[in-house]
Amino acid sequence: MVNYGLDLSAVQRDLALPDLMAEGDALDALISAQDDWSTNTPAAGWTIAHQIAHLAAADANVLIAIRTPEAFDTVVKQAEAGGSRHADLEAAAGAAQPRAVLLEQWRAGRTEVAAALRDIPLDQEFPWFDSPLTAALMVPLRLMETWAHGQDIYDTVGVTHPPTSRLRHIATLGVLGVPLSYYAAQLPIPTDPFRVELTAPDGATWAWGPAAAEQQVQGSALDFCLRVTQRRPLAETGLTAAGADAQQWLKIARVFL
Repeated sequence: MVNYGLDLSAVQRDLALPDLMAEGDALDALISAQDDWSTNTPAAGWTIAHQIAHLAAADANVLIAIRTPEAFDTVVKQAEAGGSRHADLEAAAGAAQPRAVLLEQWRAGRTEVAAALRDIPLDQEFPWFDSPLTAALMVPLRLMETWAHGQDIYDTVGVTHPPTSRLRHIATLGVLGVPLSYYAAQLPIPTDPFRVELTAPDGATWAWGPAAAEQQVQGSALDFCLRVTQRRPLAETGLTAAGADAQQWLKIARVFL
């Protein structure tokens, strides 16, 4: 695999955990002000309640993986049995609960996940769906998912999702996701490295990869995160790419299967 100028040690748990909690709190404040959770979001068939139920279910799975890893095989088998509809069915089951119950479930779950990810040794692996993970990667993954599904809700209620420095963790996952993007698209992974330069919300520049790389991606951190989480089509972002591989990557970019 190509070295894209990154390693997992760069994703610092102690820095990412407060950001994970802050992102959850921001979304909590938004949805708590919404009386109607039955409004449809950009995800087909998913209401606001579905989005929160999905986050709550994922948190529950993280806790199983960390606390009782021997039981996680059952989680995987259930997901495989549900096939492509598993996430929809799981979200629908959670969304069927009373609003107050679902909200409390999500609040309790995300608090427990933050504590579990804080306390587990940084190099201790636990099972996950595609391969074992450590807290160093799971923390930003939970942040990414909270932010992305939160974006759907922000879009639904017509409220601007303020960009913050928390986007750096998601952008890092986006760059790490180059091989994943090509794997999902069933395309060969490029052999040349990528240079990604993004303008942070405070105007600073975040950069990954060698400066002299021929494959270059530039734009705002917000647009990049919206793109790699597939919340915006490329045409609706201001991202630019130099090099055929970089141009192709932006078309297929993703951070999850």
